[in-house]
Amino acid sequence: MRNYLQATRHPWASFLFLVPLLAAYEGGLLWLGGDRAAGLRNGADAWLRWALEVFGVGQVFAAPAVVVGVLLLWSWWRWADRPDDPATTWFGMAFESCLFALLLWQFGQNFGLLVDRVGVRMEITVQTAQVARVLTYIGAGIYEEVLFRLGLFVGACFVLRVVLLPKVLAVPLAAVAAAVAFAAAHHVGPYGEPMNAYVFAFRVLAGLFFTALFVGRGFGIAVGAHAGYDVLVGVTPV
Repeated sequence: MRNYLQATRHPWASFLFLVPLLAAYEGGLLWLGGDRAAGLRNGADAWLRWALEVFGVGQVFAAPAVVVGVLLLWSWWRWADRPDDPATTWFGMAFESCLFALLLWQFGQNFGLLVDRVGVRMEITVQTAQVARVLTYIGAGIYEEVLFRLGLFVGACFVLRVVLLPKVLAVPLAAVAAAVAFAAAHHVGPYGEPMNAYVFAFRVLAGLFFTALFVGRGFGIAVGAHAGYDVLVGVTPV
């Protein structure tokens, strides 16, 4: 069990777990949306693509290539202690992701609020709406975790440690900053939702929950739980 708990936190396990999700999201949007695929993408994905375009990188697969490249580089850095049984680790991560997604979904129901769906509004036909929504929720789990956990949380921890803040303070402060940014991001831009204090508070708590998973159970499980939760919220009848 200890070997499994360590394996799930290894970047190689996260890479193997995320590649099918990333392929399903990117391939599914292109298949369903065609030249309108950009209108189906979630906010974090769109922001990453906008940032890449600022630097002259506007290819369709640039964003997933960045995610894959970061995970491969991280895996190469940790290659010596990679998991011995990636198949068992993969299925364990899938089970944990479903379990944590159900846990947060149940908490959200008891929180007394139907959490608004994550991502941009979709301009699609009725026939493909349900499938496209599921794909968008999967994309939100991937790209929001890349942006707010792998990027903002880790970056904030690094900056706070550079300015000599003790780790016992740097990690919680970075976690709160990433969670607040995660909640606030849903109210920014042309597709942003009207501010609702109740929704905002829940999303801050959800952001802290995903950060705890990222630190304690690894990046892959944080992505899986986030995507699973979004799918549950999006497809469960009110």
